[in-house]
Amino acid sequence: MRTLDEAAREASGCTRCKLAQGRTQVVYGSGNGNADLMFIGEAPGFHEDRQGLPFVGAAGGLLTGLLEGIGLTRDQVFICNVLKCRPPGNRDPQPDEIEACEPWLWEQIDLINPKVICSLGNFSTRLLLGKPAGISRVRGQRFKFRGRCLIPTFHPAAILHGGRTSPAMGQMEDDFRLIAKTLEELAVSEPDPDAEQLGLF
Repeated sequence: MRTLDEAAREASGCTRCKLAQGRTQVVYGSGNGNADLMFIGEAPGFHEDRQGLPFVGAAGGLLTGLLEGIGLTRDQVFICNVLKCRPPGNRDPQPDEIEACEPWLWEQIDLINPKVICSLGNFSTRLLLGKPAGISRVRGQRFKFRGRCLIPTFHPAAILHGGRTSPAMGQMEDDFRLIAKTLEELAVSEPDPDAEQLGLF
């Protein structure tokens, strides 16, 4: 199996879909390549496309603050998106673009091998769950995903749109507390974690 850096180098020249034509650069992901916790968002935005890093704008600041609230830093987790290139005008990802980019994401998950994955928003949640579930209905729950624990929550950009004093902000803080609790439970179960015995799912 190749390394995460090797995969990122190949991804940097990807031309599998039409988004390659308009990007500044591929935004592969950033953080700890051996992280226990991985976040998967939707797609890079304007600032991400320019800097080559995910979640560097206002939404990224909110994500960083939520992490700090459970005693973690960005260096301790891995953050990426379903799409690695910015859609024009930050429009929604299209099915053919998601299909073209999926192999990069599945390989990232296999290489990093996190214990917990947090899907941010509808697009990543629907892809990982394999069904058209609305984020408001599934957030704050724990699901099985490829032998790991998947916890969906809102996308930080949606929280900013609704305002930090909205009920959704409090719900997202609750979801992050669930993430911390789950990581603690899985750490206790090592070296032979049995998620079903922990009652995670």
